[in-house]
Amino acid sequence: MTDRLLISDPSDSRRAAAELLARPRAGRRADTWVPAFEREGAAAREESRRTFSLAPPYEVVQDRQGRLAHAPAVDAFVASGYDDSEFVDMAKLREAGNGSGTG
Repeated sequence: MTDRLLISDPSDSRRAAAELLARPRAGRRADTWVPAFEREGAAAREESRRTFSLAPPYEVVQDRQGRLAHAPAVDAFVASGYDDSEFVDMAKLREAGNGSGTG
């Protein structure tokens, strides 16, 4: 089963976007996600009008799908209490890996 919506014509794009906006409206992220989704949608529609391309609205829908699909995993990570405040500096790892520290 997939949460992805297949879009076959431009009117489906609006319907898909509305359906994807309904999910965060019902959730605890509504205060932040709904305004962001609305801004992104408006910007994509304006870009679409300016460029005569349907790509921007489709990209917004795909981004929304990704965010909504990954939200439960992010919630689980945060709820796990895992402390990621001490990060690993990848540049230092590369330096240590080459032995010389000079790149």
